[in-house]
Amino acid sequence: MTLLDDVLSYNRQFVADKDYEGFQTSKVPSMKAVVLTCMDTRLVELSSKALGFKNGDIKIVKNAGATITHPYGATMRSLLVGIYALGAEEIIIMGHKDCGMGNLDVESVLNTMKSRGVKEEVLHTLEHSGIDIHHFLEGFKDVRENVSNNIDLVYNHPLFDKSVPVHGLVIDPNTGELELIQNGYDKVTQ
Repeated sequence: MTLLDDVLSYNRQFVADKDYEGFQTSKVPSMKAVVLTCMDTRLVELSSKALGFKNGDIKIVKNAGATITHPYGATMRSLLVGIYALGAEEIIIMGHKDCGMGNLDVESVLNTMKSRGVKEEVLHTLEHSGIDIHHFLEGFKDVRENVSNNIDLVYNHPLFDKSVPVHGLVIDPNTGELELIQNGYDKVTQ
């Protein structure tokens, strides 16, 4: 059986047993927060549990490195929609120690792409089209600095409500211990 077969088989039983009933909630976050964190496998459940959140409490946005890569990209849009359309009143940006995007070896990623069939011509075409593939793939050097940079990007966004606190945290993916980078209440304008 393939992974997809396993997923679909499990899902049929999940629905038949009505296991979904334990997860039913509103689409509006009861704790009125949206969390941006990393897609790291160690954070699948830990990112909510270590903060004391359960299903229905928060909106959660995940991507590689918990990074806003473009001020008008999908991540920033998700944060804005969380605030303006879904009732969130606070944002938490949470990076983590030992992140795969920290000091990512872009050349290694490019070599893996090539070994899996991405042609050198495609990479050259992208570069000639104005896409800096190295910049597109690169991570960050310091997770704390990355969290701070993301907070600044949010606060300086022209569509952002400056009265919304944006908190910055770094979580240890082994213990769940949090390090405070920014208390958003200290920065908001009334």
